[in-house]
Amino acid sequence: MNRLIECVPNISEGRDAKKIEQIVSAIKQTPNAVLLDVDSDHDHNRTVITFVGDDLSVEKAILALTEKAIALIDLNHHQGEHPRMGAVDVIPFIPIKGATMENCIALAQRVGKQIWEKFRFPVYLYEEAATRPERKDLSNIRKGEFEHFAQKILESDWAPDFGERKIHPTAGVVAVGARMPLIAFNVNLGTDNLEIAKKIAKAVRHSDGGFRFVKALGFALEERGIVQVSMNMTNYKKTPLFRVFEMVKREAERYGVSVIGSEIVGLAPQEALDQVADFYLQLEDFQSEQILENRLEHAQTKS
Repeated sequence: MNRLIECVPNISEGRDAKKIEQIVSAIKQTPNAVLLDVDSDHDHNRTVITFVGDDLSVEKAILALTEKAIALIDLNHHQGEHPRMGAVDVIPFIPIKGATMENCIALAQRVGKQIWEKFRFPVYLYEEAATRPERKDLSNIRKGEFEHFAQKILESDWAPDFGERKIHPTAGVVAVGARMPLIAFNVNLGTDNLEIAKKIAKAVRHSDGGFRFVKALGFALEERGIVQVSMNMTNYKKTPLFRVFEMVKREAERYGVSVIGSEIVGLAPQEALDQVADFYLQLEDFQSEQILENRLEHAQTKS
């Protein structure tokens, strides 16, 4: 493929394996679309799907996936820890190889228009594809969630970019956008006190004075009896994982709580993990070429 674009749709279903498989099958059945990862979370009741392809295959796959999700997911009966406003909640396009942000913005606009025309599913453009400054931040669009969006969509500032001022009765609304690679990074705490997770999330997120490229919320993982600081790292180069992880640990210590683990949801760039290794091992003059797989790939490319 001369041009490679990544798409990471988030669907509001993380518990029903049969439904998830039916929705994911839409990608598997699309020629030249390559499924990379499916990450479901029971407590969040959400699945993050990652696939890549050229412009046309990504466009066909995401439209097929959206059609399946609308048919199978009814948000009137959905409960989960993660905020959501749509059956397919968010559809970002990310330039990977031979693609530009402008390519992804154009794809977001094209797909958004078709989602409305084909499925009567109202669309908001976000991040780099946003048509208004307040829509650049996904959390602003999602505020109110599915339960209150029927009223929100009637407000003067919240007409959809594509669609009428009326939510889909079972699927809600969807955000479609273009962005650089994002890392979904969660840190689990050894307590069931949700207020502690919320306080730590507030300390690290940018909107409340924390790190510039961090969005964070506190969630309860009821199945495990613990709480979690759930974060979106929107620029790992400027705000690396290790810096935020250390801050979460320090904040947790204030409340007498330990960090018991962390997780990356979906996929992450190798460079982000190299930064972590470099920091914790205090490596001197570390270069990415010292990683065996990178050196092998470089050698194979040259040959």
